[in-house]
Amino acid sequence: MKENTAGSNISIGVFDSGIGGLTVVKKLREKLPYVNIVYLGDTARVPYGTKSEETIIRFATEDTAFLIEKEVDLIVVACNTASSVALTHLRKAFKDYPIFGVVEPGVKMAIHATQSNSIGVIGTIATIKSHSHKKFLEREGITNIFEKACPLFVPLAEEGLSEGEIPELVARHYLEDIKDHIDTLILGCTHYPILIKTIKKVVGEKVKLIDPSSALAAKVSDFLMSKNIQPVEGNGKLDLYLTDIPPHYHSLLNLFLGFEPDTIEKVNLSEISSC
Repeated sequence: MKENTAGSNISIGVFDSGIGGLTVVKKLREKLPYVNIVYLGDTARVPYGTKSEETIIRFATEDTAFLIEKEVDLIVVACNTASSVALTHLRKAFKDYPIFGVVEPGVKMAIHATQSNSIGVIGTIATIKSHSHKKFLEREGITNIFEKACPLFVPLAEEGLSEGEIPELVARHYLEDIKDHIDTLILGCTHYPILIKTIKKVVGEKVKLIDPSSALAAKVSDFLMSKNIQPVEGNGKLDLYLTDIPPHYHSLLNLFLGFEPDTIEKVNLSEISSC
Protein backbone atom coordinates (compact mmCIF):
# COMPACT_ATOMS: atom_id res chain seq x y z
CA MET A 1 0.00 0.00 0.00
CA LYS A 2 1.28 3.41 -0.96
CA GLU A 3 1.67 5.93 1.81
CA ASN A 4 0.51 9.57 1.66
CA THR A 5 -2.40 8.56 -0.56
CA ALA A 6 -5.74 10.35 -0.66
CA GLY A 7 -8.38 8.37 1.21
CA SER A 8 -10.68 8.33 -1.80
CA ASN A 9 -8.13 6.16 -3.65
CA ILE A 10 -8.19 3.45 -0.98
CA SER A 11 -10.30 0.36 -1.56
CA ILE A 12 -11.13 -2.05 1.26
CA GLY A 13 -12.22 -5.58 0.41
CA VAL A 14 -14.63 -7.23 2.86
CA PHE A 15 -15.99 -10.76 2.71
CA ASP A 16 -18.40 -12.85 4.71
CA SER A 17 -20.26 -16.11 4.20
CA GLY A 18 -23.45 -14.14 3.56
CA ILE A 19 -25.17 -10.83 4.19
CA GLY A 20 -24.15 -10.63 7.87
CA GLY A 21 -20.79 -9.01 7.15
CA LEU A 22 -22.64 -5.88 6.07
CA THR A 23 -22.83 -5.05 9.79
CA VAL A 24 -19.03 -4.65 9.55
CA VAL A 25 -19.37 -2.58 6.37
CA LYS A 26 -21.79 -0.29 8.19
CA LYS A 27 -19.22 0.37 10.93
CA LEU A 28 -16.43 0.85 8.37
CA ARG A 29 -18.54 3.40 6.50
CA GLU A 30 -19.25 5.27 9.75
CA LYS A 31 -15.56 5.33 10.67
CA LEU A 32 -14.08 5.74 7.18
CA PRO A 33 -16.76 7.31 4.96
CA TYR A 34 -14.27 8.36 2.29
CA VAL A 35 -12.88 4.92 1.34
CA ASN A 36 -14.25 2.64 -1.36
CA ILE A 37 -15.54 -0.73 -0.16
CA VAL A 38 -15.88 -3.91 -2.21
CA TYR A 39 -18.05 -6.47 -0.42
CA LEU A 40 -18.35 -10.15 -1.26
CA GLY A 41 -21.13 -12.17 0.35
CA ASP A 42 -20.90 -15.89 -0.40
CA THR A 43 -24.66 -16.29 -0.13
CA ALA A 44 -24.71 -19.42 -2.29
CA ARG A 45 -22.67 -21.32 0.31
CA VAL A 46 -23.81 -19.74 3.58
CA PRO A 47 -23.32 -20.71 6.38
CA TYR A 48 -19.61 -21.44 6.76
CA GLY A 49 -20.00 -22.30 10.42
CA THR A 50 -21.26 -25.83 9.79
CA LYS A 51 -18.55 -26.70 7.25
CA SER A 52 -15.28 -28.60 7.77
CA GLU A 53 -12.03 -26.72 8.39
CA GLU A 54 -10.72 -27.73 4.95
CA THR A 55 -13.82 -26.39 3.22
CA ILE A 56 -13.80 -23.11 5.18
CA ILE A 57 -10.17 -22.49 4.21
CA ARG A 58 -10.96 -23.20 0.56
CA PHE A 59 -13.96 -20.89 0.54
CA ALA A 60 -12.06 -18.10 2.34
CA THR A 61 -9.17 -18.42 -0.13
CA GLU A 62 -11.54 -18.10 -3.07
CA ASP A 63 -13.22 -15.09 -1.46
CA THR A 64 -9.88 -13.36 -0.91
CA ALA A 65 -8.71 -14.10 -4.45
CA PHE A 66 -11.91 -12.56 -5.81
CA LEU A 67 -11.39 -9.34 -3.84
CA ILE A 68 -7.77 -9.09 -4.95
CA GLU A 69 -9.00 -9.39 -8.55
CA LYS A 70 -11.00 -6.22 -7.78
CA GLU A 71 -7.71 -4.45 -6.90
CA VAL A 72 -8.45 -3.76 -3.25
CA ASP A 73 -5.67 -2.45 -1.00
CA LEU A 74 -6.46 -4.50 2.10
CA ILE A 75 -8.78 -7.31 3.16
CA VAL A 76 -11.22 -7.45 6.06
CA VAL A 77 -12.43 -10.94 6.99
CA ALA A 78 -15.82 -10.03 8.42
CA CYS A 79 -16.74 -13.69 8.89
CA ASN A 80 -15.93 -14.89 12.42
CA THR A 81 -15.77 -18.49 11.20
CA ALA A 82 -13.21 -17.67 8.49
CA SER A 83 -11.30 -15.42 10.91
CA SER A 84 -11.15 -18.27 13.41
CA VAL A 85 -10.23 -21.06 11.00
CA ALA A 86 -8.57 -19.57 7.91
CA LEU A 87 -6.86 -16.29 8.87
CA THR A 88 -3.36 -17.75 9.30
CA HIS A 89 -3.63 -19.51 5.95
CA LEU A 90 -4.84 -16.34 4.20
CA ARG A 91 -1.99 -14.25 5.57
CA LYS A 92 0.53 -16.80 4.27
CA ALA A 93 -1.18 -17.24 0.89
CA PHE A 94 -1.64 -13.51 0.28
CA LYS A 95 1.35 -12.13 2.16
CA ASP A 96 1.52 -8.92 0.11
CA TYR A 97 -1.87 -7.77 1.43
CA PRO A 98 -2.79 -6.54 4.92
CA ILE A 99 -5.53 -8.89 6.16
CA PHE A 100 -7.62 -8.08 9.22
CA GLY A 101 -9.74 -10.58 11.14
CA VAL A 102 -12.68 -9.84 13.39
CA VAL A 103 -11.79 -12.08 16.36
CA GLU A 104 -8.91 -10.25 18.07
CA PRO A 105 -10.51 -6.76 18.08
CA GLY A 106 -13.64 -8.18 19.71
CA VAL A 107 -11.62 -10.00 22.35
CA LYS A 108 -9.72 -6.84 23.27
CA MET A 109 -12.98 -4.92 23.56
CA ALA A 110 -14.40 -7.61 25.87
CA ILE A 111 -11.32 -7.56 28.11
CA HIS A 112 -11.67 -3.81 28.45
CA ALA A 113 -15.37 -4.15 29.30
CA THR A 114 -15.38 -7.01 31.83
CA GLN A 115 -15.34 -6.32 35.56
CA SER A 116 -15.27 -9.92 36.79
CA ASN A 117 -13.02 -11.48 34.12
CA SER A 118 -15.90 -13.82 33.29
CA ILE A 119 -16.55 -13.67 29.55
CA GLY A 120 -18.91 -15.59 27.31
CA VAL A 121 -18.44 -16.24 23.60
CA ILE A 122 -21.21 -17.24 21.22
CA GLY A 123 -20.67 -18.14 17.57
CA THR A 124 -21.11 -20.76 14.89
CA ILE A 125 -20.19 -24.39 15.47
CA ALA A 126 -16.88 -23.98 13.62
CA THR A 127 -15.98 -20.76 15.44
CA ILE A 128 -16.59 -22.28 18.86
CA LYS A 129 -14.85 -25.52 17.92
CA SER A 130 -11.74 -23.54 16.93
CA HIS A 131 -11.58 -21.92 20.43
CA SER A 132 -10.05 -18.88 18.70
CA HIS A 133 -11.62 -16.35 21.09
CA LYS A 134 -10.74 -18.52 24.08
CA LYS A 135 -7.08 -18.74 23.02
CA PHE A 136 -6.81 -14.96 22.72
CA LEU A 137 -8.54 -14.46 26.07
CA GLU A 138 -6.28 -16.97 27.83
CA ARG A 139 -3.19 -15.21 26.48
CA GLU A 140 -4.46 -12.08 28.20
CA GLY A 141 -4.94 -13.89 31.50
CA ILE A 142 -8.71 -14.51 31.25
CA THR A 143 -9.51 -18.08 32.26
CA ASN A 144 -13.21 -17.91 33.24
CA ILE A 145 -14.56 -18.37 29.70
CA PHE A 146 -17.91 -19.80 28.62
CA GLU A 147 -18.30 -20.81 24.97
CA LYS A 148 -21.58 -21.65 23.27
CA ALA A 149 -22.37 -22.50 19.65
CA CYS A 150 -25.63 -20.89 18.49
CA PRO A 151 -26.08 -22.13 14.90
CA LEU A 152 -29.78 -21.25 14.61
CA PHE A 153 -29.09 -17.55 15.12
CA VAL A 154 -27.79 -17.24 11.54
CA PRO A 155 -30.95 -18.44 9.73
CA LEU A 156 -33.10 -16.43 12.15
CA ALA A 157 -31.18 -13.27 11.27
CA GLU A 158 -31.26 -14.07 7.54
CA GLU A 159 -35.05 -14.47 7.76
CA GLY A 160 -35.41 -11.18 9.63
CA LEU A 161 -36.71 -12.98 12.73
CA SER A 162 -34.86 -10.79 15.22
CA GLU A 163 -37.57 -10.42 17.88
CA GLY A 164 -40.59 -12.35 19.08
CA GLU A 165 -41.44 -15.74 20.52
CA ILE A 166 -39.35 -17.93 18.19
CA PRO A 167 -35.96 -16.13 18.47
CA GLU A 168 -36.49 -15.67 22.21
CA LEU A 169 -37.10 -19.40 22.71
CA VAL A 170 -33.97 -20.19 20.69
CA ALA A 171 -31.90 -17.64 22.63
CA ARG A 172 -33.07 -19.06 25.96
CA HIS A 173 -32.20 -22.57 24.78
CA TYR A 174 -28.64 -21.48 24.03
CA LEU A 175 -27.93 -18.91 26.75
CA GLU A 176 -29.87 -19.92 29.85
CA ASP A 177 -27.02 -22.02 31.27
CA ILE A 178 -24.26 -19.41 30.85
CA LYS A 179 -25.95 -16.04 31.45
CA ASP A 180 -25.55 -16.13 35.24
CA HIS A 181 -21.81 -16.89 35.03
CA ILE A 182 -20.64 -13.95 32.87
CA ASP A 183 -20.69 -10.17 32.84
CA THR A 184 -19.58 -9.79 29.21
CA LEU A 185 -20.67 -11.65 26.07
CA ILE A 186 -18.87 -11.55 22.72
CA LEU A 187 -21.18 -11.75 19.71
CA GLY A 188 -18.87 -13.97 17.69
CA CYS A 189 -20.79 -13.83 14.41
CA THR A 190 -21.68 -10.86 12.21
CA HIS A 191 -25.32 -11.99 12.10
CA TYR A 192 -25.78 -11.84 15.86
CA PRO A 193 -26.07 -8.03 16.25
CA ILE A 194 -29.37 -8.31 14.37
CA LEU A 195 -30.65 -10.34 17.35
CA ILE A 196 -29.12 -8.04 19.96
CA LYS A 197 -32.43 -6.97 21.55
CA THR A 198 -33.51 -10.57 22.00
CA ILE A 199 -30.11 -11.65 23.32
CA LYS A 200 -30.09 -8.72 25.76
CA LYS A 201 -33.59 -9.65 26.95
CA VAL A 202 -32.47 -13.20 27.68
CA VAL A 203 -29.08 -12.52 29.35
CA GLY A 204 -30.22 -9.43 31.25
CA GLU A 205 -28.97 -5.89 31.66
CA LYS A 206 -25.97 -6.90 33.79
CA VAL A 207 -24.27 -8.60 30.85
CA LYS A 208 -22.43 -6.30 28.42
CA LEU A 209 -22.77 -7.34 24.79
CA ILE A 210 -19.70 -6.93 22.59
CA ASP A 211 -20.14 -6.31 18.85
CA PRO A 212 -16.60 -6.69 17.42
CA SER A 213 -17.47 -4.68 14.28
CA SER A 214 -16.77 -1.35 15.97
CA ALA A 215 -13.37 -2.49 17.25
CA LEU A 216 -12.45 -3.89 13.85
CA ALA A 217 -13.36 -0.63 12.09
CA ALA A 218 -11.22 1.30 14.59
CA LYS A 219 -8.28 -1.05 13.96
CA VAL A 220 -8.51 -0.55 10.19
CA SER A 221 -8.74 3.21 10.71
CA ASP A 222 -5.59 3.19 12.88
CA PHE A 223 -3.77 1.19 10.21
CA LEU A 224 -4.66 3.69 7.49
CA MET A 225 -3.52 6.55 9.71
CA SER A 226 -0.20 4.77 10.25
CA LYS A 227 0.21 4.71 6.46
CA ASN A 228 -0.49 8.44 6.26
CA ILE A 229 -3.68 7.94 4.31
CA GLN A 230 -5.27 11.37 4.11
CA PRO A 231 -9.06 11.60 4.66
CA VAL A 232 -11.12 13.47 2.09
CA GLU A 233 -14.66 14.81 2.11
CA GLY A 234 -17.52 12.78 0.69
CA ASN A 235 -18.42 9.10 0.65
CA GLY A 236 -16.60 6.37 -1.20
CA LYS A 237 -18.39 3.76 -3.31
CA LEU A 238 -19.84 0.51 -2.02
CA ASP A 239 -19.85 -2.30 -4.58
CA LEU A 240 -21.74 -5.38 -3.47
CA TYR A 241 -21.09 -8.82 -4.96
CA LEU A 242 -23.17 -11.87 -4.00
CA THR A 243 -22.76 -15.47 -5.13
CA ASP A 244 -26.54 -15.83 -5.01
CA ILE A 245 -29.27 -13.18 -4.96
CA PRO A 246 -31.85 -14.11 -2.30
CA PRO A 247 -35.47 -13.26 -3.24
CA HIS A 248 -35.76 -10.98 -0.18
CA TYR A 249 -32.33 -9.37 -0.52
CA HIS A 250 -33.69 -5.80 -0.42
CA SER A 251 -35.15 -6.36 3.05
CA LEU A 252 -31.89 -7.99 4.14
CA LEU A 253 -29.87 -5.01 2.91
CA ASN A 254 -32.11 -2.70 4.89
CA LEU A 255 -31.79 -4.90 7.99
CA PHE A 256 -28.01 -5.42 7.92
CA LEU A 257 -26.80 -2.25 6.18
CA GLY A 258 -29.46 0.44 6.27
CA PHE A 259 -28.60 2.04 2.93
CA GLU A 260 -28.34 1.04 -0.73
CA PRO A 261 -24.97 0.04 -2.23
CA ASP A 262 -23.82 1.72 -5.43
CA THR A 263 -23.84 -1.56 -7.34
CA ILE A 264 -25.15 -5.08 -6.76
CA GLU A 265 -23.93 -7.95 -8.91
CA LYS A 266 -24.14 -11.74 -8.84
CA VAL A 267 -20.80 -13.49 -9.33
CA ASN A 268 -19.44 -17.01 -9.82
CA LEU A 269 -16.37 -17.66 -7.70
CA SER A 270 -15.43 -20.75 -9.70
CA GLU A 271 -14.27 -18.37 -12.45
CA ILE A 272 -11.63 -16.90 -10.13
CA SER A 273 -8.36 -18.82 -9.84
CA SER A 274 -7.61 -19.76 -6.24
CA CYS A 275 -4.30 -20.11 -4.45
